[in-house]
Amino acid sequence: VGNLGGFLSSPSSVEITTCFIKYVEIHTNEKEVTEKEVTLHLLPGEQLLCEASTVLKYVQEDSCQHGVYGRLVCTDFKIAFLGDDESALDNDETQFKNKVIGENDITLHCVDQIYGVFDEKKKTLFGQLKKYPEKLIIHCKDLRVFHFCLRYTKEEEVKRIVSGIIHHTQAPKLLKRLFLFSYATAAQNNAAADPKNHTVMFDTLKDWCWELERTKGNMKYKAVSVNEGYKVCERLPAYFVVPTPLAEEDVQRFQGHGIPIWCWSCHNGSALLKMSALPKEQDDGILQIQKSFLDGIYKTIHRPPYEIVKTEDLSGNFLPLQEIQTAYSKFKQLFLIDNSTEFWDTDIKWFSLLESSSWLDIIRRCLKKAIEITECMEAQNMNILLLEENASDLCCLISSLVQVMMDPHYRTRIGFQSLVQKEWVMGGHCFLDRCNHLRQSDKEEVPVFLLFLDCVWQLVHQHPPAFEFTETYLTVLSDSLYIPIFSTFFFNSPHQKDTNVGRGSQDPQSKPLNLLSVWDWSVQFEPKAQTLLKNPLYMEKPKLDKGQRKGMRFKHQRQLSLPLTQSKSSPKRGFFREETDHLIKNLLGKRISKLINSSDELQDNFREFYDSWHSKPTDYHGLLLPHIEGPEIRVWAQRYLRWIPEAQILGGGTVATMSKLLEMMEEVQSLQEKIDERHHSQEAPQAEPPCLLRNSARLSSLFPFALLQRHSSKPVLPTSGWKALGDEEDLAKREDEFVDLGEV
Repeated sequence: VGNLGGFLSSPSSVEITTCFIKYVEIHTNEKEVTEKEVTLHLLPGEQLLCEASTVLKYVQEDSCQHGVYGRLVCTDFKIAFLGDDESALDNDETQFKNKVIGENDITLHCVDQIYGVFDEKKKTLFGQLKKYPEKLIIHCKDLRVFHFCLRYTKEEEVKRIVSGIIHHTQAPKLLKRLFLFSYATAAQNNAAADPKNHTVMFDTLKDWCWELERTKGNMKYKAVSVNEGYKVCERLPAYFVVPTPLAEEDVQRFQGHGIPIWCWSCHNGSALLKMSALPKEQDDGILQIQKSFLDGIYKTIHRPPYEIVKTEDLSGNFLPLQEIQTAYSKFKQLFLIDNSTEFWDTDIKWFSLLESSSWLDIIRRCLKKAIEITECMEAQNMNILLLEENASDLCCLISSLVQVMMDPHYRTRIGFQSLVQKEWVMGGHCFLDRCNHLRQSDKEEVPVFLLFLDCVWQLVHQHPPAFEFTETYLTVLSDSLYIPIFSTFFFNSPHQKDTNVGRGSQDPQSKPLNLLSVWDWSVQFEPKAQTLLKNPLYMEKPKLDKGQRKGMRFKHQRQLSLPLTQSKSSPKRGFFREETDHLIKNLLGKRISKLINSSDELQDNFREFYDSWHSKPTDYHGLLLPHIEGPEIRVWAQRYLRWIPEAQILGGGTVATMSKLLEMMEEVQSLQEKIDERHHSQEAPQAEPPCLLRNSARLSSLFPFALLQRHSSKPVLPTSGWKALGDEEDLAKREDEFVDLGEV
């Protein structure tokens, strides 16, 4: 069954349409019995809202399309298509299954745009409809595209299912009406934490003390409980870390604003801090009070020559949130492909479209900023104070990137999850607003966390042995943003979460809801599938005995202390006043002409630091810097291209590398077993390497999210564009050339 628009516009549309109707009629009669056997699997608390039968889901393959007959249903959790031949698809080859979301399931939060086709014209659907479409197209936030033909569905069912989907995916919601709460209430007795999940949640004072001790930050900083019960500030977590000299009264004075919050400490004693701006005031008297307050705060953290603080204003000209939103809106359109023809028509403009989106340039800017901060901390032994209006967007992003680059603990899976908990969840990133889960404001929707994951992917791609997790881990983590059974990404702050789950309630009879964490991967994946989240290339740090540790520590520090310029003398007399005035201007909302780090001296230091590090062998358990030159910043192919069959690499991509690696691991293990047998070893056999890749005969770069699919037979350059291209000489001069997306 083909695309109706293409068929009906062809010369033989009558014959093909007749065949199409006969095909549907024949299969309708044949499937009447089997339809009853296809059951809708509901999660605890999930309710069916509306459904429609005799729906065709188009499946793209080759140069045409064919359809799968079934039911389209909408619940308070998801949109699901139940194909009659679903049992045939449920075989061993689909090895990377999500236990919560099926292949044909779309959570309501994952729906991005809904389109209807009226008389071969595609229109955006919203609100109440006067006329209902013959075809429904759903674009998802994980970049899947679904096509449903409703032409042979009963009119009343079409009205019901289309109206239901539009309402439940687009209408503004109340927080307590999210499926998260229905699921938690219904599954309360079954909820249990994964005993193997050792992620530090940073919801206790003990967690923060442990982190201080791990990073040796407890010499200069202290964990405080002044905000316990959120009595000082609802924006901050109940527990956090501040400089030791800071008095608790200072924390309370402006409800947590204007206070340096500790993020992380480097091995050389320098620290990464963040601070939110004070409320903007017009009254000169209040402004003077704020200025005096900030002056005192600054003196507690800036004590030259022993303690030097450099401020980084992230709320100024660095990267406006609106720019991130606009760039990603353009970028994602490159991958929301409706059909094969559209893919090949836009392929010739790939370079210009990619460049005009500016998404890769934004990634480069974020990585560059993180490297600049790393240079100040590592080479110049400076404390860094990140400034932002609420310290909950770019502060989270940049501070997390710096820690991933400087601390190998955060390149392990448990460490990375703990980092997200510390800097994003407890750091007050507004996931509810930034992901627009309540559909209340499109202006607030900005993919800051997705930008962070994309930046981390650049590091994973460039330095695979340094990370314990894989790009597949990052991809499924990005997908988990839209699964409303996990609380991790569905609140704006710890206070909002605790308030809505009933913690701190005065009623002794009320029991707080036990919400799932996204870090319990066993909820989504079987153990066999979870092996794809662990990187077999990871170079685990060798364990040393006590006699070796002291010597290795000094060697490690010499490696990190890269030779740059001569050590700087202590700042001149006017430095402190200039820095203080600059800090006060930023925090009081004053406009500045340029960022601090735009000086030529800093650019020279950055280049020397950057070039020096890349000129030496990489220590995967030390400092890690990305390449940020032109083509080094790449498209995250697995996440963005995984649903596009035309973009696959047959037997290629990272899956080919992994497959070969696992074969070598198996061969080495086999040889080891023979050696052990020869020496009559009594040791237990080693665990068998994961076999997900070896057992599948249909591998491509789409794995593990899709099996091998055949390429369409479209030409490399669309014939419709030949006239506009000109001759070969002119074509060679053009910037936009054909690019194999598999090489992106």
